[in-house]
Amino acid sequence: MFNNVFVGVLLVVTLVVTCEARVLLEDTTNYSLPSADEFVQRKGTEFVLNNSEFFFNGFNAYWMMHVGVDPTQRHKVSNVFREASSIGLTVCRTWAFSDGGDRALQISPGLYDELVFQALDFVVAEARKYQVKLILSLVNNYNDFGGRPQYVEWAKNASVAVQNDDDFYTNPIIKDYYKNHVKKVLTRMNTITNITYKDDPTIFAWELINEPRCKVDYSGITVNEWVEEMAPYVKSIDNNHLLEVGMEGFYGDSIPDRNQYNPEFGMSKKKEGYNISARDSFMNAVYSRIYSLAIDGGTFSGALVWQLMDEGMDSYFDGYEIVLSQNNSTTTVLNQQSYKMIQLDTIHH
Repeated sequence: MFNNVFVGVLLVVTLVVTCEARVLLEDTTNYSLPSADEFVQRKGTEFVLNNSEFFFNGFNAYWMMHVGVDPTQRHKVSNVFREASSIGLTVCRTWAFSDGGDRALQISPGLYDELVFQALDFVVAEARKYQVKLILSLVNNYNDFGGRPQYVEWAKNASVAVQNDDDFYTNPIIKDYYKNHVKKVLTRMNTITNITYKDDPTIFAWELINEPRCKVDYSGITVNEWVEEMAPYVKSIDNNHLLEVGMEGFYGDSIPDRNQYNPEFGMSKKKEGYNISARDSFMNAVYSRIYSLAIDGGTFSGALVWQLMDEGMDSYFDGYEIVLSQNNSTTTVLNQQSYKMIQLDTIHH
């Protein structure tokens, strides 16, 4: 539909889980990690790296740039990459946006904080160091870290006639704000690696928007038209990287009996009856299904757990956090899945 704009659907699951217990992470497994100098590509419906099908186990860590702004806290970014890499996690999804507000990357349309950009440079450089591929999201649907509401507010402050946050998808001035941000990030020269982002194979894929929603049009047409405009724009600047929308996927009105099964998927420690054993069993069940679909040539190439954090990040905890150094059983579950998925690389090669 997009004339090779979408170079393959990013087949990942955002799995949300939680953590408790305090034990030190120890792992001696040797993993074949992704090449730091090769782009992940696609061949048909498969991800390919170094001419071999690429399977992975990964994680979300949205907070990395925000925490990395403070040089005294950057070790938290390094710790998570190091520990994740040690158990075979090879893909990380994180934010490449922070629009207005605290530690803003984009202070106002077209105006950027260089120190915050350098924090993102650090995240990319550390990912490269630990051979972790990155999925970088370019804007938020929600008002956390600015997102769509901030873009619309900027337009309103500039006396642009806007009605609601969904004008983000249709107003030409707001769309230009977004395009300018895309260009700024993709053409950024990393001050640590001296590699332009669009030329850096550390990046697995760009994500247009985190979890897009449009309340004025539940048909999906408005969002789809926005994607049809923005996807070619991204690819016109950067044809090296994969590109995905950022949509989780839903059962629609055509299958009303399944609407009840649309998840925000996981087990929070805030949930009544939560315990680590039940959480780990749930993770194992999901991972087992992903592996079986992958090995049979099905619809999955990997999964990204929500979410990894480091010790001392309690203010960021949302109930789904995993601190690897404090979660022996969960670390084991992740480790085993990593091993199985990486072995698929060898089997299919």
